[in-house]
Amino acid sequence: MQVISTEQFSFLIKSNPEAALQQMYSNYYGILCNQVYSILKDSVTAEDIVQDVFFEVWKKKDELNIQQSVIAYLKRACRNKTLNYIRDNNHKWEEDAVLSDMENHEFTTDQILSAEELNIIIQDTIAKLPEKCGIIFSLSRFEDMSYNDIAKELNISVKTVENQISKALKILREKIYKNSENE
Repeated sequence: MQVISTEQFSFLIKSNPEAALQQMYSNYYGILCNQVYSILKDSVTAEDIVQDVFFEVWKKKDELNIQQSVIAYLKRACRNKTLNYIRDNNHKWEEDAVLSDMENHEFTTDQILSAEELNIIIQDTIAKLPEKCGIIFSLSRFEDMSYNDIAKELNISVKTVENQISKALKILREKIYKNSENE
């Protein structure tokens, strides 16, 4: 797989959109299908969703402005389209059985509220991270990219990736600790 830099893609999509889409497709189609499949457990729907994302990229090729890495952009687009699919189709999760089991454990309302509040704090803190730090943290934690892959994708050193992840985790720990003291 050849990594497409954001700059290369921006140039290629303007000068030769067919080649840009072909390169994206050949480099990332399988990865994106696997990502969607891991959520839906339906290979046909996963392929449809990924193809829809590529079609959307094609439709928006003239005004497309990718700020992060190409793969991160595509993964986010696939994740969003998958979540929309789930919402629109009232998709039933295998985890429904797990949720039923959890209900049998009778979590208290306070425990449920605490978990929801913690999730809100975490999501809010991640959204407020400095841009570079947030991108690197998201690629690591939500896109399951290795530090080496992130470094290559963003054209930075592995040490920079490590430092930014450490920074993000420190900020998260401080925010969670601060919140727990306030309760």
